[in-house]
Amino acid sequence: MKIENAVVVITGAANGIGYALAKRFKAEGARAVALADIDAGKIAQVSKEIGALGFACDVSREHDIQRVVRETEMAVGPIDLFCSNAGIGLADPDPNNAASASNADFERSWSIHVMAHVYAARALLPQMIARGSGYFLNTVSAAGLLSQIGSATYSASKHGAIGFAECLAIAHRDHGIKVSVLCPQAVRTAMIGNEPEKGSASVDGIISPEEVAESVIDGLAAELFLILPHPVVAGYMQRKTADYDRWLGGMSKLRRKLQQ
Repeated sequence: MKIENAVVVITGAANGIGYALAKRFKAEGARAVALADIDAGKIAQVSKEIGALGFACDVSREHDIQRVVRETEMAVGPIDLFCSNAGIGLADPDPNNAASASNADFERSWSIHVMAHVYAARALLPQMIARGSGYFLNTVSAAGLLSQIGSATYSASKHGAIGFAECLAIAHRDHGIKVSVLCPQAVRTAMIGNEPEKGSASVDGIISPEEVAESVIDGLAAELFLILPHPVVAGYMQRKTADYDRWLGGMSKLRRKLQQ
């Protein structure tokens, strides 16, 4: 897919990866960009800066996503690419208990990391199927392919996001609809905290949101399902599937190291 002349929507666009994607898509010649974020003040500011449509939007609410889709298409026409990018990171309250997070934290993570992707697909699939084209870019994380030490809510919901994206790609391939999942490791955003060098984020290096955006441009051009800004993730996936028990042992060893 080429971004030039495309109509693009990005959620979680007030900062981080979403903001970098918005700037890059404009530079690539997108015909129109619509930005959505739960931070109404910041998204209004960013939208004005970039020259984009702006929406206050809580992606965990289906009617909010429906409104963004409806009002974008009314303003600038059919959406070519929907980037479901919003996310949250919640640490396990007790790092020695994988089930310690509250029901509310699990439900919030699931609603943002999985159901938001479902809501976007529901809102857009009928018109994409009718015209035989459309593209979904779902920001997931390497945690969806591997795991996230210290956050069961993040890891479980990101695995769910991969599962839904696979279903979306399989069911709608013959409709001309494309799907990519963006799966970086550590990116220099607020989500990795103030001391990233002390956690798992530092293991394979921390990249900038702009580097992620560059990977996205390349991945969309090639229409890849897996977009891996940290290429080393592909090797980790191979090790995981080749010997699951050994991989689990290695992750436990890494966890112990990070706790020292």
